[in-house]
Amino acid sequence: MFSVAWGVFATAFGWIVATDFRGAAHRFHALSHTVVPFGGVGAPVVRVGFLRVVAGVFALTGPFVLAGGLLELWRGGAGPDGLPPVPAWFAVVQTLFAGVVLWWMWRPSGLLRREWEAGTGPRRAAVAGLTASAVAFAVTLGFGWGTWAMASWLVGCPCVLTLLLSGRTGRPSDTGPAAPAGSSDS
Repeated sequence: MFSVAWGVFATAFGWIVATDFRGAAHRFHALSHTVVPFGGVGAPVVRVGFLRVVAGVFALTGPFVLAGGLLELWRGGAGPDGLPPVPAWFAVVQTLFAGVVLWWMWRPSGLLRREWEAGTGPRRAAVAGLTASAVAFAVTLGFGWGTWAMASWLVGCPCVLTLLLSGRTGRPSDTGPAAPAGSSDS
C-alpha cells in the first residue's frame, strides 16, 4: 500500500511541479521558504530550476513505483494488514511531533492559518483535509494500522496539491506582480 500511495503522490506532484503547471514550481519554492523553521530571508539556497529537475525525477519514477505497488497488491504479495506493534515511546514521540508541527503550522503566522484566512471553499477544505489527514496518520500509525495510515496519507496528498495549485501562498508578495488598475485576468 505504501508503494501505491507513494507512486500516486510522486507522479502527481512531480508532473505538476516539473511542468510548472499554473506556476506550481514557483509557489512550491515560496512555500518551502515559509515552511522551514528558523529560515532566513536571505538568498535562497536552491532555485526553482533545481526544484523542477528534482520533481522531474519523481515524475518519472512515480509511475513505476505505482505500477509495482498495484501489481504487488493484485498478486496478494502485499502481506498482512497491519504493521508490527509500535513501542509506546515511539507512539508518544510521534504524537508529540505531529502536535508540534500542527501547532507551528496553525499559529497566527503559520502557513495553514494564512491559507485558511486567504481561502474560500476548496482551499479551506484542503486545509481542513490536510490537518485531519495529519492527525489520522499519526493515530493510525501509532496503533499499527498501516493500511489506514497510508489511506490517510492518500487523503492528504490531494489536499497538498490543491494548496499548491491554489494560486497563492497566503502572502500578497508570493502571488507575483500586481495587475495594473482596470485590467482583468479573464
